Amino acid sequence: MTEVTRTQVGIVGGGPAGLMLSHLLALAGIDSVVVDRRTREEIENTVRAGILEDDSVRLLVETGVSDRVHREGIAHDGIVLRYGGASHRIDFKGLVGAASWLYPQTDVFIDLANARARDGGDVRFGVADTRVVDVTSDRPGILFSADGVEHEVRCEYLVGADGSHSMCRLEVPEDLRQHYVREYPFAWFGILAEAPKSAPELIYTHSPRGFTLISQRTDTLQRMYFQCDPDEDADSWSDDRIWSELQARVAGPDGLTLHEGPITSKTVLRFRSFVAEPMRYGRLLLAGDAAHTVPPTGAKGLNLALADVRVLAELLERTLTGDDALDEYGPRALARVWKAQHFSYWMTSMLHTIPGANAFDLRRQLGELDAVTTSTAGSTYLAETYTGWPRGSR
Repeated sequence: MTEVTRTQVGIVGGGPAGLMLSHLLALAGIDSVVVDRRTREEIENTVRAGILEDDSVRLLVETGVSDRVHREGIAHDGIVLRYGGASHRIDFKGLVGAASWLYPQTDVFIDLANARARDGGDVRFGVADTRVVDVTSDRPGILFSADGVEHEVRCEYLVGADGSHSMCRLEVPEDLRQHYVREYPFAWFGILAEAPKSAPELIYTHSPRGFTLISQRTDTLQRMYFQCDPDEDADSWSDDRIWSELQARVAGPDGLTLHEGPITSKTVLRFRSFVAEPMRYGRLLLAGDAAHTVPPTGAKGLNLALADVRVLAELLERTLTGDDALDEYGPRALARVWKAQHFSYWMTSMLHTIPGANAFDLRRQLGELDAVTTSTAGSTYLAETYTGWPRGSR
């Protein structure tokens, strides 16, 4: 016996993109069902960093998800670019009147999951054997099992927000889809450490030994990354070896020293640039990591996902009330996606040491960093793009 549910929008993926879309649709009076193979506890316990643009924070607060980001998040009025052993601050507030917010993606998920539960949203975590069917018909469907029962959700529109390993994007026929990919010859070695903050804002460090990012989590727990080989074995690194490498990469005449402490988590994070086009096929629409991923250097991944579903919710509302607007979705979303791809690639290539780079390559990167930090125009571009493009440019 199969249990059948009918709704207006079916959403595969219960991460921030899927939950925010469901929330925005509910505000417009549109029903949705969200399914995810992971349990809520699994998603909550997946450690993910998070830098939010000003508009992402406004979206969370002004739509009634939560104001916890204002209470527990950390507003950063700038970042530091460090190279040649010296620090150079990019003043976001002074340059563009905006800030970025340090607020982990895990907390964004918790806020959204709580909001959907509070508002009676139909969100089903921990399902199995999920598949989508009939995406070009007028009643596409999601099939899955839960607690030994087969389920079928039939909807008017289907959204694939099922992450970077999306099954939904494979529903676009091979001869119609274009995947744009850039692989990188390095990864990030990420740690969580029980230690005081080493700096009030993020420090992006260029070093001949490789890139390093000094970030924060709380007053007593810090998140840091350093460039490594994609095949690096995290377990082969002792705490002493990790701290020695981090200290060497940020060292300089100004005497910057990181506060050390026990390392509670170690992981190697591979990344790539990826865009899937088109973002619509029949009644299927792709959002978030299902459609695109970026290197974490530019802090754009979560913000792009939220921007996607903000546009998609608007267009679904128009379409479901009689004005078919969904052909606008791909072009509008992709305009922002490709700007973010450029920014993320630029930050990555400017700050990381490319394997096999020679002295010319390293000096050229230093010249590029100097061009950014000593130019108001260069610094403004970085500040505007990092904190999020002005509303009028979207």
